[in-house]
Order: sequence, then C-alpha cells, then structure tokens
Amino acid sequence: MEVHSLKQVEKLALEKNRIYTQSKLRYVSRSMLASMFIGFGVIVAFKTGNFFYAVESPAAYPMAALTFGAAIILISLGGGDLFTGDTFYYSYAALIRKLRWVQVVRLWVTSYIGNIMGACAFALLIYLTGLYADHSVNGFLLGVVEHKMQAPTMQLFFRAILCNWLVCLAFFIPMGLKNEVAKLFCMMLFVFCFFISGYEHSIANMCTFAIALVVDHPETINFAGVIHNLVPVTIGNLIGGSVFMAMMYYYVNKPFMDDPQHDPSMDDSERSSSSVKDEHYY
Repeated sequence: MEVHSLKQVEKLALEKNRIYTQSKLRYVSRSMLASMFIGFGVIVAFKTGNFFYAVESPAAYPMAALTFGAAIILISLGGGDLFTGDTFYYSYAALIRKLRWVQVVRLWVTSYIGNIMGACAFALLIYLTGLYADHSVNGFLLGVVEHKMQAPTMQLFFRAILCNWLVCLAFFIPMGLKNEVAKLFCMMLFVFCFFISGYEHSIANMCTFAIALVVDHPETINFAGVIHNLVPVTIGNLIGGSVFMAMMYYYVNKPFMDDPQHDPSMDDSERSSSSVKDEHYY
C-alpha cells in the first residue's frame, strides 16, 4: 500500500509548517523560489516551442511539454514551497489530525501570496533581460495565454482539478521509488502528461501571464483575463489536491494506517510485540 509514501507526506507537511512557525519571511521566500523555478520552466518551454510554432509545426506543444519538466526537477531538488502541492500535503496532515484546518488555510494563503510575488519578480527579471523584446519569439507564448484567458470558466475549473491531481501524483508516486533517476523520470513524465493534455496549473499560469503582461501584448491579454482564469483554476487545483489526493488516499489507506502491522516506521520486533499485545487484549 501507499503507507510509506503517506508517512513522507505527513513528515513533509509538518516540516513546512515548522518553517512557517519559525519564520514567516523564510516561508514566503521559499514560496517565491518555487514560482521562480516554475518561471524557468515556462521560459524554456515557450522558447523551445516557439521554434516549432514559427514554422507551423505540430511539434510545438509536445516540445514545450517535454522541456517544461525542468521546472519540477528544480522544485524537487532545489526546494521551494508550491501552493498546488501544499493543497495535498496540508490537507492530509489535517485529516490525520497533525494540523488544524485553520493552520492549513493560513499556510495555503501564505504560500499562494508568495507564489504570486515570485511570479511577478521573475517576470520583471525576464523583462529586463530583453529575451522577449523581439516579436518573433512572442507568438507561441501570447497565443497560449490568449487561449487560456478566453476559455470558458467551467472548463478551466475541471481542467484545473485534473491538473493538480496529476501534478500531486508526480510528487507522490516517486516517494515510493528508491532510484533517483527513476524518480526524476517519473516526475517529468507526469508533468509532460499534464502539459500536453492542456490542463490548468494556477502557479504556472501566474508565471506565464506575468511574463506576457510585461512584454508587448495585444489588448485581449489583460488583468481581467488573469482573474477570469486564476479564480476557477485556483479553486480547481485546490479540489484536485485536497479531495482527489489527500481525502482519497486517506480513505483508501486508513485501515492500513490504523494497523500497526503495516506501519513502515516499526521494525519486526515492534510489530511482533504489538501483535502479542493485541492477542492478549482480545
């Protein structure tokens, strides 16, 4: 079962909460780092995809999806605190009563604000580099942003649920793997799946929108479009992580979590002792 991986989720959630308790500034800084790492993935994805987009090649989106995997590697190995992952980690910690829901909401809000700040700061840095000053490199980026800002609200909402379900799995499934290369491959594969499927990730969208808004863009790309996209996408991501991941895995694994014979933190002697106690009790 997934008991061992869920123990890691619990540990991770409590470590993140400890950072928040010790220093809110450090926690916000880690949140900013996470969205900046996403920003690196956005840049490499759209710069790569634009080479194919410019010649009207159907490989534009697959190549962008493939290279966007750099973002999840940066977050996994470089640290950072991403709101979308936190919807899973903190919800699970609350379900097993290691955190209170009031704490969870406070952590979500702080992480989300930090992610926004990081996305804006990264967009400013990109603007200062002049990498998107040339209109010839903007086509793919602006085309995708315009489509995201004009998509129907309910479609965005359900795309966001599927997105964070898949993205959380990209972090959760590798927790059960031993080999580091296998973990990274698994993460990149899941991220490729979410990107190529056209799902909606609130933090990736933040970074993409911020970059699109600081370069020369058409009137169809504006702050109203940002709000139209991010509100349903954020809610959908929240449901994907908290309901489809945290609540679902809590429910299907609860019998094993309650059974000391399946506790990965216990050695064989502890399991045997627990079994003897249980027999004596009954």
